[in-house]
Formats: sequence, structure tokens, C-alpha cells
Amino acid sequence: MPPRSPYDNLVHPRTRKQPSPEVEALKDVVVEDPSSGFVGAVVRCEKDVVHLEDRFGRVRAYPLGPGFWVDGRPVVLVRPKQQAPSGPQRSASGSTYVAGARARVAREGRIYVEGKHDAELVEKVWGHDLRIEGVVVEPLHGVDDLPGIVRDFRPSSGRRLGVLVDHLVTGSKESRIAAEVMRTGGTPGAHALVVGHPFIDIWQAVKPSVVGIEAWPTVPRGEDWKTGVCRRLGWEDDTGYVWAQRILAHVKVWTDLEPTLIGRVEELIDFVTTD
Repeated sequence: MPPRSPYDNLVHPRTRKQPSPEVEALKDVVVEDPSSGFVGAVVRCEKDVVHLEDRFGRVRAYPLGPGFWVDGRPVVLVRPKQQAPSGPQRSASGSTYVAGARARVAREGRIYVEGKHDAELVEKVWGHDLRIEGVVVEPLHGVDDLPGIVRDFRPSSGRRLGVLVDHLVTGSKESRIAAEVMRTGGTPGAHALVVGHPFIDIWQAVKPSVVGIEAWPTVPRGEDWKTGVCRRLGWEDDTGYVWAQRILAHVKVWTDLEPTLIGRVEELIDFVTTD
């Protein structure tokens, strides 16, 4: 065989394929999936999946890795690097984040909220605080069930009960039930506390600007409020999807919520953790 030339392994720079650069999937980075033509901004990044939202509000999930374009060039999309904290970290509720702390054994006291969406919102913003304090939050299926729940719970010293009620305004059914619960708890306010916010539904406790609207629309009495909101805003008719993707997904910290709700939740946490 003829001897190999020292030039055999050389490749002209113009013919060498350059590797695609890595780009972190940071929030609001605009990404294109050339295989489908979908273009959207990063709304969140999980372990191996990135979620993109286009200008019409549609959200799609893609596996991280190669095959994307950013600013007109192919890239490899990777998870954002963890930034070392420069000072005390804060939880979503604004309290000091206790890194590595184990959840406290659950107290006998409880907080009840009116519905699954309410419980999910409280968990997202105050979850860290609740685990540190050992407070369990449970959803009510309806405020009408509350008197029976309180009778079964038997609030007492060291076993306090706090309740968050939607649309707690003077003269409403909710206000009458709240008064009954306070009496059931013994001396009014001693072992059972019912507080509420004025909003028809917990959706309204999220600031309109957080979900990209000017204001929550007015829905006539007698029409299902959530369905009416979706219809007037042109959102999907699946209220569960709307809550998860259009509302809750955009809530990051306590300042995304109306002060009226923030104050009531903080009041309940303080109440049930007072021995």
C-alpha cells in the first residue's frame, strides 16, 4: 500500500460541519421548531421538557435538545443553569426560604379553602411556609358542607380550624354560614376562624395584568362565571385547562395576587399556628 499523506486527515474549513451552539431555555426566549413551523416563547422549563407559548396563547411541549432555531440559527436547547444566590432567598410568599428544611409533622389544625383551584393557588404561593409550619390545606366541595365539617372536626385549643371562603360579603349566603361556623367553634374566633375575599371566584384574586388582560370581564348573574369569562375573553371552553395554563402557570410570587387575598391567607396561617 502507498504511504499515507499527512494531508489525508485535513478537511477544508468551509466543508467542516460546525456544532450547533447551546442556548439556555430561559423564560421569554423565542424558539422555533422548524419541523412544525411552531414559534413560541419559553413559558417554563422542566427536567427534560420545554413549554412554548405562541402569540395566540397555544402552548406546546417539546423535549430539550437539538432541532430548534433561535434568532434564525440552529441551536441545542438546554436547561437553564442554576444561579448561585447572592443573598437570602425568598419563597413565593415573600418569606425567607429555608433551604434543605424538612417538612414539619402536620399539626392537628387545618385550613379549608373553597375548591380545588383555591387549594392549588395557596399551595403554589404559600406551599413552602405551610410545610415549614406543618399546616395542611384541604379543599371544600362547597361552602354548604362547612357546618358539618366543623362539627366533625371539633375545633379546640391546639386544634384550630381556619376557613377561606369565596365571595364573603355582607348579606350573602356565605356570610350566614360563616357566622354559624364561628358559633360552632365555641367562643367566636377562639378555635375556628372564617375569613373570605370579595371575589366571585379565586380566578379574580389573580391580578389581570398577570394573565395578560386589562380586567376580569363582568358576567351577568345566573350565568356560570368561569364559562362566561372564557367566552368573553375568547379562551378555551375547558375551564380546567384555562386555570392551569392561562392563570395558575403565570402566578409566580405573592405580588401576582390581589392584596385582599394575601391578607386573608396570612391571617389564617397565623391563626392555626398559634398554640
